[in-house]
Amino acid sequence: MTAPGRKLDPSPARRYPRFAVDLRIKVRAYRNGQFSTCWGRSIELGCDGMGATLTGNLEVGEIVSLEIPLPLSPQPVKIRAAIRFRQGQRYGLEFLLINDAQRQAVDRACEMLAK
Repeated sequence: MTAPGRKLDPSPARRYPRFAVDLRIKVRAYRNGQFSTCWGRSIELGCDGMGATLTGNLEVGEIVSLEIPLPLSPQPVKIRAAIRFRQGQRYGLEFLLINDAQRQAVDRACEMLAK
């Protein structure tokens, strides 16, 4: 396991580095006309996405809403994301349609974690 704040070894395909961080996150998916909620723990955070272990059963390609209590943010940041990877209960999530306030919050958290 990587120590908090330590930079993880980025894959050659990554556009941005990922940083180890342990946060409790909320994930909501819209299925069959209803929202389903699951909880999880983040593993890593980058400017374009995050890795997490989740309690739910999500599929690659599915679009979800995340609530992330980012460091240095007074309120949880809500971001839409796509499931890009799944191995058991471990998921890779790519942030989608991120606005300026969300981008600033994620960038601040990554800068803090990089130190």
